[in-house]
Amino acid sequence: MNPGGVLQENSMDSEEAARLYADMGVRPVINAAGAYTMLGGSALSPRVRQAMEDANRYFVEMGALLESSGRIIAGMLDCEAAYVTSGAAGALTLAAAACMTGVDAAKIERLPDTTGMKDEIIIQRCGRLKYDRCVTIPGAKLVEVGQDSATTLEDLEAAFNEKTCAVHFLATGTRPASLPLPDIIRAAHAHDVPVIVDAAGQTYPTDELRRYARAGADLVCYAGKYFDAPHSTGLLTGRRDLVEAAAMNGFVSFETNGLRTIGRPMKLDRQEIIACVVALREWFAMNHEDRLLKYGDRADVIIRELAPIPNIEARRASETGTPMPVERESVRIHFLDGSSKTAADVEKELKDGTPCIWTRASNGVLNISVAFFSDGEEQIIAERLKAALAG
Repeated sequence: MNPGGVLQENSMDSEEAARLYADMGVRPVINAAGAYTMLGGSALSPRVRQAMEDANRYFVEMGALLESSGRIIAGMLDCEAAYVTSGAAGALTLAAAACMTGVDAAKIERLPDTTGMKDEIIIQRCGRLKYDRCVTIPGAKLVEVGQDSATTLEDLEAAFNEKTCAVHFLATGTRPASLPLPDIIRAAHAHDVPVIVDAAGQTYPTDELRRYARAGADLVCYAGKYFDAPHSTGLLTGRRDLVEAAAMNGFVSFETNGLRTIGRPMKLDRQEIIACVVALREWFAMNHEDRLLKYGDRADVIIRELAPIPNIEARRASETGTPMPVERESVRIHFLDGSSKTAADVEKELKDGTPCIWTRASNGVLNISVAFFSDGEEQIIAERLKAALAG
C-alpha cells in the first residue's frame, strides 16, 4: 500500500517511462495539478496494477463481472446496489437514463428521443457546474430553480410537474445558498421523484462514500480517480431498481439483451472493473492519517522555500477556507499588490519549462497539489517556483 498516493518509481523505471513517452512524441509531466482529467486522472498502486495484470490472463463474461463487482461494492458502501461505470460522467449519464426509462425496453431503445417520457431534471441554479451536462446526454432536460443567491423550497416545489423524472444535487462545493440534501430528498420523494447526487470527488473521509445513499438519495455518482482507481472508472450506487435500470442502459445490455442502448460507447474492460474494486478496498484499508501527514510535509517544504519571496502568500489550502478536493492537500499561492507576476504567468512558465510541471491557476490563485509527487519532486517544484516568482 502506498500512503503517498503515487507509485514511487526507481531511477530505471523513470528512465524507461520517459523513453516510452518520448517514443509517443510527448513530454512527461510532474503532476502538481492533482487528480486532473487532462493529466490522466490517477496513479495506481502496485497492488492495483498487479490486479490488472492478473485479470489480463483470462477472459470473463462481462455481465457476470459487473453484477458480482456491484454486489461486492454495495457491501462495502452499505447500499442496495452498485455498478462500475466509465467515470462519474458515465454514472451521471446512466443515472439520468435510468430515471427516464426504468427497465422499459421500448423507452431504452428510443433514447435520446424522449417523446412521451418524463424527461425533466430539476437543478438548483446556484449548484450548476459544467459537468451537469452529462445528465442531458441521454436526452434529459435541465430545469433551473432558484437564483444564484438562494433557492427556496417554494422554488423547488413550483418546478415539479408530470414531466419531472429526477432532481439533481451537487454534493461537492455546495454553495451556502443551496437547499440542503435532506430538504431536497423530502420534497422529491413527496412527489415520487428520485434524487441523483453528483458526489464525484467526495471520497474522503471514507464515510462520504456511504452517507448520501444512507441519507436517502436514490442514485449517487462517484469518480474512481478520487480513490486511486483507474481514471476511466466510476461508481453508480443507490436504489436497486434504478441501478438495475442503469445497467439495462449500459454497454453489456447492448450486446446481450438486443437493445440499442445509449450506454454502448461507455464500455469498460475487465481489468478496469477488477482494478476499481481492488482500489476501493485499499482506500478503506489505507491509513489516511499517514497519507495526509505525508502530503502536509510536502506542502511545508514548498511553503518554507517560498517564504522569503515578497508580494506572495503561500499557505496550505486547508488553512485558507477555500473549497478544494477534500481528499488532497495542496498549497495555494496568492499574489499580493506589487507582484510582477500573475498566477497564470507562473502556471505557463512551469508548464513550458524543463521539467514540465502542471499546476492550476484560478481566480488569480495558483494551486499546487502535492498528492502525486514522487519522492523529492516537492523540492524541484519549490526551486522552479522560486525562479519563476523572482524572474
